[in-house]
Amino acid sequence: MKRIAIIGSSGGNLFNLGGKDPEKLIGEIVTQSKSAGLEIGMVQFIAAGESMDIAKESTTADLYVWNSEENRLSKLSEGLLKDMNHAAAAVDAEIANLIHSGLIDGVIAMSADPNDANKQTIKAAVEKGIPLVGTGGTSMALISSKGANVIAASGTTGTTNRTRAVSFIQSLCKYWGMKYYPILGSSPSSQASASSKPWKNINLKGIMQSSLPGFIAMAIVLAISQIPTFKGLSEVFDIMLKALPVVLAVIAAKQISDLDEVSIVAGVIAGALSIQGGIIGGIIGGIGAGLLVQYLFVKCVQWRFPMTTVNIVAGGLAGLISGLIMYFLIAPFALQLGEFIKDIINMAISFNPIIAGVIAGLLIWPAILGGVYHAAILPIVLLEMEKTGNSFLGAIDMVGLVMVSAGITLANIIAPRDRGEAAVATPGFLINMGFGTFVEAAYPFMFSNKMVFAGAIVASGVGGGLVGVFNVRGTAYVPSFMGPWLSNNWIGFTIAMVVALVLALLITLVANKTVKNNNPLQ
Repeated sequence: MKRIAIIGSSGGNLFNLGGKDPEKLIGEIVTQSKSAGLEIGMVQFIAAGESMDIAKESTTADLYVWNSEENRLSKLSEGLLKDMNHAAAAVDAEIANLIHSGLIDGVIAMSADPNDANKQTIKAAVEKGIPLVGTGGTSMALISSKGANVIAASGTTGTTNRTRAVSFIQSLCKYWGMKYYPILGSSPSSQASASSKPWKNINLKGIMQSSLPGFIAMAIVLAISQIPTFKGLSEVFDIMLKALPVVLAVIAAKQISDLDEVSIVAGVIAGALSIQGGIIGGIIGGIGAGLLVQYLFVKCVQWRFPMTTVNIVAGGLAGLISGLIMYFLIAPFALQLGEFIKDIINMAISFNPIIAGVIAGLLIWPAILGGVYHAAILPIVLLEMEKTGNSFLGAIDMVGLVMVSAGITLANIIAPRDRGEAAVATPGFLINMGFGTFVEAAYPFMFSNKMVFAGAIVASGVGGGLVGVFNVRGTAYVPSFMGPWLSNNWIGFTIAMVVALVLALLITLVANKTVKNNNPLQ
């Protein structure tokens, strides 16, 4: 196993690009090193309290080293910057000895000081001819001038912790002829190597759920704009409507290729050019940008482009290519697909809104229990909201799921089957009423009593029918008292919500009473 040493400081420009947080900065290198099968041999990193460009005598700093026993970064000492530079000399000598002993095979330098704090390490690296990679224009130029075997060097402008780490490890592994698959995701499910199939990271449900705050914000603006004093906000609503594809594109790009700002930039560019395709266009554009970001980034690193250039090519070109394809070829079809789905929903509602509401209400609990809700219903809700700011199925969600769950939990607060159930029900009721979510709070009571389960479906169906009667368009995921305010018919929405809650409450009370009568000891 190859062992590497990490040296340097929080630097000048680097300070604002990750250097002020050594844990994250070094942590990303550690993550990529593990992926390549490399071991961290030693670290000597000086983290100043401000950028080295403006550092003074009174500037404080911390000296970090590598704790090999616990396999983590550890703070060795802290104090004034000049004192930490002196304290770093001992660590510098230790790393130099490791290099001379053949226990360090490569060096990563970030804003290092080859004339002072890191001079012994650099001298040893030169004498042994081991590969060295790093960032920091001035320091890398000085290191190169001393005869070091610099195999990759770059400035820090436009880089991130992840892109720098990938560049470092890629260059070292290529030099040693080792296989390395960069980890470009922050979650376990997305930590697929860059050489694997990146499209496996595509998760439409995740994209939709993550974008929901944008839709809710739009609905709030729409509601406020209905107040005569704030009619000017209707123009803000129109702007937000156009911004939704950008939001979805950014989320999609970052989900597929989590390269921090690089992915975000690519998603924004692609999303801006996908606006004409609506939210479906934004999703497709963002997915394309994410796939291209990952591909171009890895290729540019393999070609040993400077890190700044890698980010420009990966972020800029990926977003532009995907966005232009959307703009000229796919956007019109994506928009028509979205309109087609919305037209089908509107046709069903127009045919008989009461029947449509009842059916939707009856099916929404089986849908969420069967895992269909987030995959099918939520996307349709967002498609409806894209056009009007609220949704028929969104109203069904609030009435049939949130209010019914609130009714069931409230019943178990008022008259639980046993005392312990009240403690379980209370948080669920408060969250449902206060935030318009956490319908799962009703599951324990529904699964343990068939009458409660059936009551939930009946109450949801009745509430859905009332949504149809009043032709309500609304949304969930907001406090219950805000629901009617964000709808197109606040009186009708309020009635539907109250009826669904009360009906679920009464059925659950009867069910609990029946259980108690059948089991007197409870």
